[in-house]
Amino acid sequence: MKRREFVSSLTAFGVAIAATPRMSLALNYDNYIPLDAEDLAETGLKAAYDKLRPHMRKYIPQTAAVREVINNDDPSYTVVCQGIKYFIYGGADQDHSWDNATFALFDIVNRQLAKTKVRFFAFNHGNDLGGMFLPPGEAEAAKKTLRRKADWPYLPVRTAQKA
Repeated sequence: MKRREFVSSLTAFGVAIAATPRMSLALNYDNYIPLDAEDLAETGLKAAYDKLRPHMRKYIPQTAAVREVINNDDPSYTVVCQGIKYFIYGGADQDHSWDNATFALFDIVNRQLAKTKVRFFAFNHGNDLGGMFLPPGEAEAAKKTLRRKADWPYLPVRTAQKA
């Protein structure tokens, strides 16, 4: 039976047929970059950023410098990029370092990618944190095919700030 006749017979019985097939998007996990939020927060943000720089150069001609400000006496850790200070931990605020470091790294990268067609999306959290460079449309399409919301690509947001 030809497709057109088959579709006509199904619609005659009240079966709705989508005009276009649903597209499925499979992410290429070979492009997944493991990061680990704990490592980022324990004065490892610049090292992780330096590993990302060759990937970023595929989209922008030059990457910005990142400077770490580490005070072992306080202890405190701040990262500076393009004039923006990213507080990771210090003084009485030691509780949100993993979240702060995650936000800082992704914000540093994505600010530089702002005029490109890709963003650096996060996957997972904590020790399982990783990232992938994707066009926003692909990230949204992946959300429709990944069953668990925990597996969805996302852009980290600032959850804790220094008081």
